[in-house]
Amino acid sequence: MIVKISKSIARGEIIAPPSKSYAHRLLIGAALARGVSIIKNVELNQDITATLNGLKALGASYRFENNIIVIQGIEKFNQKDFIFIDAYESGSTLRFLIPISLLMGKKIHFKGTKTLMSRGLSVYEEIFVKQQIKYTKDEENLYLDGILKPGEYIIDGRISSQFITGLLFSLPLLQSDSKIIIKNGLESKDYVNITIDVLEKFGIKIEMKDDIIYIKGEQTFRQIEEVVESDYSNAAFLDAFNLLNGFVKVKGLKESSYQGDRRYKEYFIKLDDKMPTLDISNCVDLGPILMMMGCIKNGVILTGTKRLAIKESNRAIAMKKELEKFGAKIEVDEDKVIIEKVPLHEPLEILDGHNDHRIVMALAVMLSKFGGKISGYEAVNKSYPTFFNQLETLGVDIEYEFNKET
Repeated sequence: MIVKISKSIARGEIIAPPSKSYAHRLLIGAALARGVSIIKNVELNQDITATLNGLKALGASYRFENNIIVIQGIEKFNQKDFIFIDAYESGSTLRFLIPISLLMGKKIHFKGTKTLMSRGLSVYEEIFVKQQIKYTKDEENLYLDGILKPGEYIIDGRISSQFITGLLFSLPLLQSDSKIIIKNGLESKDYVNITIDVLEKFGIKIEMKDDIIYIKGEQTFRQIEEVVESDYSNAAFLDAFNLLNGFVKVKGLKESSYQGDRRYKEYFIKLDDKMPTLDISNCVDLGPILMMMGCIKNGVILTGTKRLAIKESNRAIAMKKELEKFGAKIEVDEDKVIIEKVPLHEPLEILDGHNDHRIVMALAVMLSKFGGKISGYEAVNKSYPTFFNQLETLGVDIEYEFNKET
């Protein structure tokens, strides 16, 4: 589906959407807790729906009303001999729930899109082999048969922190202590800090010293009532209008947040410098919006970009392709993106959203300056289904081809 955006100046106040990172973790903790927990300010995007469906398959139950989820924790893991979980395209759902499902000692079938499954599960596959957990996989499926055991886990910190988060939710429920040794440094430390923050809310004690995480066994998740904080990564797209002569006040962000994407405010200021160097190794989701703004402002050098290649798309390559339609000059290396300041123009062809929500949102902001069309705009449903509706409330001129879906 195609959206047309005409040149517009965004104006108004808007509350940043809920954090998907916090919502995933709070819902999982609630499912593992005894009793009933209440999680407020939840937006049912595709990824959160996938996690809720997975938790239901494991034995939790919930009801949703007015952005509030009341969730009954798993009293006893699903007694079926075979459990099916469709992660769809959610890396968090898949990587968080794999070790949790292995607490059951049942046969498990995970399904996901080809794009998701191609992003790799090497960290878990090494664990499967070491712990003699049977597994088979193909382009869209993963089959497991075994049980997770306590002990020592060695994880490469250069790969997604989602593997560490999955283990941190699971290991406290085992019969004895465990530890996770992180080698080669931890690039996504902020996401691990979010996980530890959420676990503490549920009464789970985790100790992190340098590159070793210590997890006591036989812990119990307690029921809680909690509000999902607002999301810095999606707020960045809204705040970016202010760099394009807009007047948008983004409200609801927690200043003391653990979210790594809170750096966007600092980085937006630095974009006023001539070709600044910005490290996004701990905030890689800011890649698309920073690439876009670097083109419009004074150029930019982004470092720590290699994980852009293992997102919903190869984001650095995809953004390069789309921004070049505006006349941009971009060089993409393995762990660096270099964008020079050159004259830009209205794109002469339809932009491709690459089935990637963050690419669609970055391009939408850019089109408010130049005008143009994006194909595949519905990708925003993954994380921010109300994105285009909210842009309209800010005065952005938007037209939809076919039926409007948000």
